[in-house]
Amino acid sequence: MGERELIKDIVYNIDKVVIGKEYEIYNIIKGIIANGHILIEDVPGVGKTTLVKALAKSLNLSYKRIQFTPDLLPSDILGISIYNQRTMEFEFKKGPIFSNIVLADEINRTSPKTQSALLEVMEEKQVSEGNETYKLEEPFIVLATQNPIEYEGTFILPEAQLDRFMIKVNVGYPEKMYESKMLKIYRNYDPLESINSVAEAKDIIELQKKVRDVHVSDEINSYIVNIAEATRNNKCLSLGISPRACLALLRISQASAVINGRNYVVPEDVKENAVSVLSHRVIISPYGRANNNTGEEVIKDILRILPVPRIKADRI
Repeated sequence: MGERELIKDIVYNIDKVVIGKEYEIYNIIKGIIANGHILIEDVPGVGKTTLVKALAKSLNLSYKRIQFTPDLLPSDILGISIYNQRTMEFEFKKGPIFSNIVLADEINRTSPKTQSALLEVMEEKQVSEGNETYKLEEPFIVLATQNPIEYEGTFILPEAQLDRFMIKVNVGYPEKMYESKMLKIYRNYDPLESINSVAEAKDIIELQKKVRDVHVSDEINSYIVNIAEATRNNKCLSLGISPRACLALLRISQASAVINGRNYVVPEDVKENAVSVLSHRVIISPYGRANNNTGEEVIKDILRILPVPRIKADRI
């Protein structure tokens, strides 16, 4: 089975459970095969947790859900060393972070100290305890959710931490026809219980390698850098995107190419993913707020204004 067919099978499998959200599922798959972490921002009850469970089941990966609360400690995520009186030694008990897929549910409900502990592991893909370092098993993907409308009792993620998420996905309410279909399906049984795995860990690791091998021309690199430069010199923004964001856009564009059956990136791969990859990383300036601008709108305006490179066939 080819990469494109495998990805279609994964999306189709998840779509049996989270109905009518094919576009959003593809965006999550892009983040996974680009070897990044994903921020899912939306109101409660739209299927964020169900989507992640269906994803873990479809890929046959180990899965843990961590409910973030104000009293959650870093050790509740990473693990803790416990003294064994029989052996007279400390033993490290691994926390829920030691899973292939980790759902960090309502990440903005816990303290900055605990948020930082999670984000450090996301970056390093290892946990240090005393003199020991424990590597996390690949693939390792964190999908974090946060509620964008409820701010009481929350700790908003700083921009430097938001920058660690490769892509942001908004699930949104289902269309009327899909919501009706969901009611019919869920009336008698939960489809999550009946779906089977369609891929394995080795398939995801292979896809991640395939994404890294996708060719990116100098023109595409320049286009991404021009987008970054435009965000840094935009009067509607007080903070533009970082070099890490440029790399994230490059990786997601490569993933998009694989999904579309190509081994090279075209400008459309960059354009169609720029808002999802960049909008959560920018800060609106006082001028932008006065004109009711959002990060999404500013990125879209930049894409409209910037010239799109034309790539000759011999340059691909």
